[in-house]
Amino acid sequence: MRWARALLFNVAFFGWTAIAGTVGLPFLLAPRMATVKFGRFWSRGVLVLLRIIVGLDYQIRGLDRVPRDGCIIAMKHQSAWDTLILPVVLEDPACVLKRELLLLPIYGWYAARAGSIAIDRKAGAAALRQLVAAARPIATQGRPIVIFPEGTRVAPGAHLPYQPGVAALYQALALPLVPAAVNSGLFWGRRSFLKRPGRITLEFLEPIPPGRTRRRVMAELERRVETATAILLREAEGQNATNSLPEISARARRRTSAQA
Repeated sequence: MRWARALLFNVAFFGWTAIAGTVGLPFLLAPRMATVKFGRFWSRGVLVLLRIIVGLDYQIRGLDRVPRDGCIIAMKHQSAWDTLILPVVLEDPACVLKRELLLLPIYGWYAARAGSIAIDRKAGAAALRQLVAAARPIATQGRPIVIFPEGTRVAPGAHLPYQPGVAALYQALALPLVPAAVNSGLFWGRRSFLKRPGRITLEFLEPIPPGRTRRRVMAELERRVETATAILLREAEGQNATNSLPEISARARRRTSAQA
């Protein structure tokens, strides 16, 4: 039954994306905020499809911790769901993404017009300069800047080194840094056809104020994000018996216990 629901969702997802993306093409010529609002409408449609077809809902914690006059959000990244939810809960975020995504039909067009920050990850130090230069005018607008500090999606319980981009933004922009944890990968895994019923949790943590050293802020950010993520993973594991969530490996389980 879950495979049938997953198939139905994928058909509905691509159908909804094709129809909405085609009908909404005039928004690409409209003011930027019109494109942002249309993209939010598309995201909400996908979330409705997830809830109705798959039985996958979500909850947001700590949204009141996100400053309204500009901040950097460093978010754990486990699933495509993470990018769907951001325009719904943050209204007008500027997401840092790899430049290749702008080449995708429909999604790339709207992401570019909505004001995303696209970087060439192969450019090394030049990519950091490009990132900071693109983020400065966005910071003056008070828009939240979202970056995934590990640079890519990681499986639940996995951990990659935190990349220097988040520290570069923190030091250059002097904005509060908001850590964010999520357990979306347990329900919608990376490159996974199967979507599982349940409830994804996205949690925004207390902001780290500007002015700390690079080493100190990176250590604190990593500790807080990984600890909160481990807690969310354990909470979701309580659904294993009824929803057949994927098991976290023994090594990852020991790591998440130690982080908590």
